[in-house]
Amino acid sequence: MKLARAFLTAGALAGSASAAFADAQPAVIYDLGGKHDKSFNEASYVGAERFAEETGIEYREFELQSDAQREQSLRRFAQQGRNPVVVTGFSWGQAVKSVAPEHPETSFVLIDSVVDLPNVRSVTFKEHEGSYLTGLMAVMASKSNKIGFVGGMDIPMIQAFACGYRQGAKATNADVEILENMTGTTSAAWRDPVKGGELAKSQIGRGADVIYHAAGGTGIGVLQAAADAGVLGIGVDKNQNGVHPGKVLTSMLKRVDVAVYQAMMDVQNGAFTPGIQSLGLAEGGVDVAIDDDNRSLITPEMAAAIEAAKRKIVSGEVSVHDYRADDSCPL
Repeated sequence: MKLARAFLTAGALAGSASAAFADAQPAVIYDLGGKHDKSFNEASYVGAERFAEETGIEYREFELQSDAQREQSLRRFAQQGRNPVVVTGFSWGQAVKSVAPEHPETSFVLIDSVVDLPNVRSVTFKEHEGSYLTGLMAVMASKSNKIGFVGGMDIPMIQAFACGYRQGAKATNADVEILENMTGTTSAAWRDPVKGGELAKSQIGRGADVIYHAAGGTGIGVLQAAADAGVLGIGVDKNQNGVHPGKVLTSMLKRVDVAVYQAMMDVQNGAFTPGIQSLGLAEGGVDVAIDDDNRSLITPEMAAAIEAAKRKIVSGEVSVHDYRADDSCPL
């Protein structure tokens, strides 16, 4: 990959409040679970790769191995002049809060958490809106009227996935039974596909025939168990329909790839702005994936119901409760 350089102009400097408009030299630090988790981290990688392919500019990356490496890796890239420095995952909040003030000329991008500093862009997603659609689809695809959810680490963000899923399911069929498990309470919950498979098998044994996961790398075990048992899985973050073609009903797309790509391009173009970006259906930040790998599973009635629900959520006719707003789910 050739290294391309962006040239500074006086006009660009005058038109941008960002102090970082020079040559973009991005860095990405993946959260625990690894770059190729087929989920959240991999979506970040896809966004960085898109930037590199379009601009010819190389980026640096680091796969976190332990929580103790957060501040160390973040500080190292900032000291090397990397810009922007992108970190993925809610657990990065404290590290960014500590390191960003030390490097005011560096633009930091924090995915899934919020830090209010003048050189930090915090990107959050309305996962509950996308999860509402997966709940609707799960009920319409279910033959047993029992569906499941397997979360990763038991935190408010993952509870928001679960709550949105419940709301979409109950709005479609109030009598549906929803089985739910969280994998754990530590960061290890994101990278335990064996336990994910065990939880899915337990739910299948209790009658669930569609199971949605929001569990990072752990979810690969959920999708495998569902496929092995002849029931349907639902993927998350990245399009996972192709992990088991014809056996994954859909994937709740969380466009981390777009957020990472856009942040890098904004620095390259002198257009980087700090602050909070909250991306939902209206902003194209979440959606459900329909492609050749799952199209045969989507009935015309389901497709129509999905589009109707999208319109109602975007217009405000349907308000999907965000668990993070008050630590509750109305169902």
